[in-house]
This record gives sequence, C-alpha cells and structure tokens, in this order.
Amino acid sequence: MKNRLFSILVILALSASIAIAQEKTKMSFAVLGGVNFQNINGKSYNGDKLANDMLLGYHFGANVQIPIAPEFYFQPGLTFSTKGAKNKSTSSTSTTRLNYIEMPLNMVYKATLGNGFVMLGFGPYLAYGIGGKVKTEGSSLTLEQDVKFKNVVETGDNLLVPYYKAFDAGANIFFGYEMASGMFIQLDSQFGMININPEYKGFTADKSAAKNTGFGLSVGYRF
Repeated sequence: MKNRLFSILVILALSASIAIAQEKTKMSFAVLGGVNFQNINGKSYNGDKLANDMLLGYHFGANVQIPIAPEFYFQPGLTFSTKGAKNKSTSSTSTTRLNYIEMPLNMVYKATLGNGFVMLGFGPYLAYGIGGKVKTEGSSLTLEQDVKFKNVVETGDNLLVPYYKAFDAGANIFFGYEMASGMFIQLDSQFGMININPEYKGFTADKSAAKNTGFGLSVGYRF
C-alpha cells in the first residue's frame, strides 16, 4: 500500500508539473548531483540521545523549473540519494547506509545578480527507501547485513536484522547561484520529520526514534 501511494504521488506531481509547464514559455530542465553529509538523529531504546556521526554520501537526479510569478518558480524533481550515519563505540564501528528515491517539491526565488541569478529554495520532500546495508566492524570481525523496510516488526521476526520504515518526508532548504550559461551550484539542507524506526510489537517501553537530517553540495546544469 505504501509503495502504491508513493508511486501515485510521484505520478500526480510530475503530471501536474508537465501540464502547467505546457502553458509557460520559460520552462527549463536541470540535471544535478553532488555529495551528502548525512546523520540519523533521535533516541535509543531507553530514550537516550543517539550519539551518531555524519556519513558521507551522494545524490543525483533531475528537476523541472516552472515559472509561476515574476522571479518565483515551482521546482519539482526526482533524485537518488544515499543517507545514514556512523556510530562508534570502544570496540566497534557501525555504518548505516540507506538508499532513497526522493521527490523534492520546492518553491524557488531567483533574483538577478551579476550575469546570473542568486537562488533561494524551500519546500517539502517525499522519499522511499529502496535498499541499504549496516556494516559493523570490530577488532577481528566484520558483519554486513541488508536493511529490511517494515512499518511493524512482528514478534516472530528476526530481531538481529536492521529494520527501518521505507517512507520518509521532511523539508528542504537550499541557497545557490546560477550562471548565465546554465551551470549552477547550491548548498542544500534537509530536515526529516518522520520517525523511520518501525514499531516493534511487544516492546511497550521502546522510546527509540530516528530521523534523517543533513546537508549537501550540488552542482548542475539547467537547459
């Protein structure tokens, strides 16, 4: 059901974008990519704050820019993005990597500056997890496990498997500069608003929570 809902949202948003764009004369497309500095913030099972470190990842994708008013644009897109975090203890290091297909739905303000444009964008994003791994390295042992996406972990499920919810959503903010040639660079920031930890049945005292947060740098070309 979650897969179907996410697919419907993607199709509706992109269909609406194309329909609106056909009535505009200055619609443009862009391809972009860059690096992510991601973390997973939240609480552990007993309510303590997670002590994770940032993880270096990457993203790439495309968007369409649709004029809606002088200097204002609607900019929906579709990207592949890697997220996650590192956690270090005295005896081991655990690295969580989560892969997402994301749909940012940004409003963008562009003002002329020099021969180009300064850009300020903000809006929500929707994301869906399509894979991931958790790698644990100790002094003499390395264990790598595939992430499984579930909303509810049942009592009969293997509790040694890393579980996360597939659906994520939150807010984007970015600031950048676009040159007259179409090349642009932007600093991105993202704040997850959904707890991606699943519900564990039978664990009534579970206080755990996890949210994706981070920032990144993107470069791209608009044509």
